[in-house]
Amino acid sequence: MSDDLSLKQLIVFDSLEVGPVVLEKRKLTAPYTLFYKNKKESIDLIFSFEEDVFDPTDNSNINLASMMAVQVAINYGLFCKKIVLNGPFDNHDRSAIKEWVENTSREIYVKKFLEHNPFLVGEVANLPVVKLKTYTNAQIEFKDPDSDPINTSWEFWKTEKSRHCILSSGGKDSLLSYGLINEMGYDTHPIFVNESGRHWFTALNAYRYFKEKVQHTSRVWVNSDRVFNFMVRNMPFIRKDFANVRSDEYPIRLWTVAVFLYSVLPLMRKRKIGRLIIGDEFDTTEKNNYKGIPHYSGLYDQSRYFDEAMTRYFMKKGWAISQFSILRPLSELLIEKILAKRYPYLQEHQVSCHAAHKKDEKIRPCGKCEKCRRIVTMLKAMDVDPKNCGYNDLQIKECLAAVTKKDLHQEKAGNQQLMLLLNSKGLITLPEERLKKMKEHPEVLHIRFEQERSPMVCIPQELRGPLYKIFLEYADGALRKVSRKWVDIDPFTDQSFEKSYPFELAGDPKSGNGVKRRKKFSAKYLWAELTWPEAEQKLNQVDIAILPVGAIEQHGPHLPLDVDAFDAEYLAAKVAEACSDPKPLVLPLLPYGVSYHHDDFKGTISVTNETLARMVYEIGMSIARQGIKKMIIINGHGDNSPTMNYAAQMINRDAQIFVAVDTGETSDVDLDELTETPNDVHAGEIETSTTLAIRPELVRMDKATNSSLNFTSRYLNFSSLRGVPWYAKTKRISDSGIMGDPTKADVEKGKKAWEIMIAHLVAFIEDLKSLSLDEIHQKRY
Repeated sequence: MSDDLSLKQLIVFDSLEVGPVVLEKRKLTAPYTLFYKNKKESIDLIFSFEEDVFDPTDNSNINLASMMAVQVAINYGLFCKKIVLNGPFDNHDRSAIKEWVENTSREIYVKKFLEHNPFLVGEVANLPVVKLKTYTNAQIEFKDPDSDPINTSWEFWKTEKSRHCILSSGGKDSLLSYGLINEMGYDTHPIFVNESGRHWFTALNAYRYFKEKVQHTSRVWVNSDRVFNFMVRNMPFIRKDFANVRSDEYPIRLWTVAVFLYSVLPLMRKRKIGRLIIGDEFDTTEKNNYKGIPHYSGLYDQSRYFDEAMTRYFMKKGWAISQFSILRPLSELLIEKILAKRYPYLQEHQVSCHAAHKKDEKIRPCGKCEKCRRIVTMLKAMDVDPKNCGYNDLQIKECLAAVTKKDLHQEKAGNQQLMLLLNSKGLITLPEERLKKMKEHPEVLHIRFEQERSPMVCIPQELRGPLYKIFLEYADGALRKVSRKWVDIDPFTDQSFEKSYPFELAGDPKSGNGVKRRKKFSAKYLWAELTWPEAEQKLNQVDIAILPVGAIEQHGPHLPLDVDAFDAEYLAAKVAEACSDPKPLVLPLLPYGVSYHHDDFKGTISVTNETLARMVYEIGMSIARQGIKKMIIINGHGDNSPTMNYAAQMINRDAQIFVAVDTGETSDVDLDELTETPNDVHAGEIETSTTLAIRPELVRMDKATNSSLNFTSRYLNFSSLRGVPWYAKTKRISDSGIMGDPTKADVEKGKKAWEIMIAHLVAFIEDLKSLSLDEIHQKRY
């Protein structure tokens, strides 16, 4: 909580209470109640769907609904003494909500109070600049049915990465995103969010077209705009006539995109949609500094950082959704050009004007606002007739005249290039003094890859080739930012082109093909690839390390010997890749394990329990001396478990750091749902599926045979809940070396298994990262 007196001026409410939600199959209702000046005022936040999406009796449905309900409240951490959230929230929810509120409080303080805001009146229009650790005034309270966070059974949504939800609005970004994904042949679902009030006018033309022409089109109605206005009307420092002020900004709110994307999640779960496409371009990812206060220019919920944070949250929850924008390397000008020239039948439904009005049963733009000026001038610069999307001759003429007097609200480079293009075509005449201050920015009409704003890795690998091919038909080439200069590149041969997307397995979900084999991970979280100064720097930031341990042993006649070693290393790297910054460090793989029981099969290399335990112990002691306080051993070979557990105990005893061993226990219950085979313990259904998913070229399915096991006593069954641990030479149990049924394996099972394992370990490590050793040992909320 903020302790600065100047920010206390912004507290106008004693308490904002949200929920509990009332859930129906097609509707969610959540009361928003304000307490202040001995008064109590309420309004209901409502989400309505066109089909059944909720089970009102299911706790996981209530949890999702409760998270939907709190999104509007994220905006009010500066203005309340207390925000009370009613409903079942788990630790991932609580942590995310607090982080969102604090980030939004800082953004609103900078963008709405320190910078000019035409809606403000009174002393708060001149707040001083104060640098604080936290800016939120409100105490966030979670009022659950029980005092502790909920412990719902972890639910992995059975989504398909070939299915894409386009968060649709009728603007150029969502129209182009739909056109591109649909052209590439993916299962595409345009889902519109009908926000109460005139904002829906901007989407209405496009929605009517899609509803008639596109099979999976849907609409969610939400009255969030009325709730936002309800809050603003009760703020004494906001002009009473705020609704009549012509502005392209809102008086207070900055956390709005999440309201829309949470609106579509129930439909995504029902339809098994695995990707959420939002339409954000190059200039929406910004990190700035206002007199010493770092911030995101009010664009956090349109930034690449937001995409990754939300995807990581979905992963921790098991919701199996990836969120990203396919347009990040493109300028606003290039987006408009591709949309208008490649998909004119979509562009004609574009309405980007918030002052749009209805005429002849069609929504028409006002032609006077800044957004209209922007759209008209971009279209004219690209030799496209603005009449295609509803502008008339007079509006076009007035928009062109207006831009000679005032800049547009877009990136500076884009604005200057647009003005110079218009001037060179004779469409406008810029004053000489203004022309002298401008310089050309040809990069704006290129695909731009920049490490923070638009790296290639921010979208799944299999989308890159088809997208870049289309982009290059309209762009003047592709560029990469190198030492503050733009350098020409061929995106298809660039070293980043084949790098994996952190939140999914690589490969084409349309075809069902496995991933392209990735021989080596290369990243600054890999311990072995750091220089010693880099290691010193990392160890000042990170106190958690992952040690992959595997085995080189027979896996039947159909799988390679290194399954356990490769999988342990792959899992460790994928988990670190998906974690937030600073990422955990991944130690080099220990490839050899305790595999004496497979010695009858050639190729097996085994070490003793004593040797392996000693090696793990000494590694743990060494990294503990360098500052690692949390060590996760990822064990790819089940028979290493007793040895790993012993080594972990000894490291904990002698170094007094946290050590955990994961051999799949975090995921076993969820993986069981994927398998048909009892006693599937070695080279069977699961291991063959997981190898098919990431290294299909090394699987010889023609040599796979059903070697299912069944013992005389149920206590000997490996998959029995009442089974006892026991040991035997593999040859006595299976002539092939297989213990299970690999013939039931398939790529899809393998992908799901990897997604589940990665999701659980990311959630676990993200929990650990934020905890001190004392907090790990003590339950604290």
